[in-house]
Amino acid sequence: MKNKVFSRTVSKGEKSYAYAKACGIIGKSFVGSRIKNLETVTRLSELDKLVFPKTFKDLPEKELLTDLEDRIINRAVDSIISIIKCFSRPPEFLILLLRSYEYADLKSVIYSLNKGSDAPPHTNIAPYQTINFKAWPDFPAMVKNTEFSFLLDYEDILQGRQEDLALQSALDRHYYKALWSSLTALPTKDRQVTQKILSDEISLKDSCLVMRLRTFYRMRNEEIKPYLIYLPTIDNSHSLAEEAISCLEFPLDDFDSWSKWRWRKFLNPDSGPGQWKADPRYFQNAASRYLYGIAKKYFHLRSFSLDSIFCFIKLKQFEEDLLTSSVEGLNISMTNKDVFSMLGVEH
Repeated sequence: MKNKVFSRTVSKGEKSYAYAKACGIIGKSFVGSRIKNLETVTRLSELDKLVFPKTFKDLPEKELLTDLEDRIINRAVDSIISIIKCFSRPPEFLILLLRSYEYADLKSVIYSLNKGSDAPPHTNIAPYQTINFKAWPDFPAMVKNTEFSFLLDYEDILQGRQEDLALQSALDRHYYKALWSSLTALPTKDRQVTQKILSDEISLKDSCLVMRLRTFYRMRNEEIKPYLIYLPTIDNSHSLAEEAISCLEFPLDDFDSWSKWRWRKFLNPDSGPGQWKADPRYFQNAASRYLYGIAKKYFHLRSFSLDSIFCFIKLKQFEEDLLTSSVEGLNISMTNKDVFSMLGVEH
């Protein structure tokens, strides 16, 4: 059965303990100034020894690739779980942040079922896991009595690109709706920064999706709109999808047309008349750096509130993305400097 976790005011003592423990973890993480320690790494084995100095593995590079990536992800998850367990009854919002891994794993499950592949690996988030991965390939049994059982209504969802896109979108909308609802259940004093970061994250995710679907799939405006995440702002004044909807009308080859758009600063630079093309990958990387910067800034400024725990989780997930990108780059003989330059990472 689905874990029953209730949003409630948590004690100052628990928040203080969680923050102190989070500080210790962040101090040893590859965020902020510690990112520079990764720049001189040239081989996967070097990265393994740097990230896991006491538990690195003496494996051939080909075998080390997947193993190291899995350990990096599990390292982030274990850190997040250790902080969530600081609370006797964790707010549902924190549980859902962790469950983003379960949503990602479910997408892999559906993709593998669609392709007739073997069971994909999944991230262990016990004791907060709800999907029965042991029931593979019986999808109904895997999601029975979980929040994902609504997917059983999608009878033809596993066939073709459009159906796959529809399912990915349905999962994203379901996740962010639940996350937003659990956020608004928290005391205002505990979510002042979180609501800002999360609302920006949703708006940027929608905007990036619009750019991707227009650029890579040549989809028309009316075809794209159903895939967006429509949630109201905290004050119910407008939709978080507003910016994404507005950029549906901007030409993908005219930089000046985007000049008054809220997120224009994350666009790839103007390359001259007749040469510029909107680059969704550049936009996504720039948006990720922006969200990381806010989390880094407020992790300490909002100490002893749930805001700091949210920022901690975002920082650990940024580190995870950075390290897995490093693994993938080193595997194709890129230097970490080149990887970080491509991602626009600064320290």
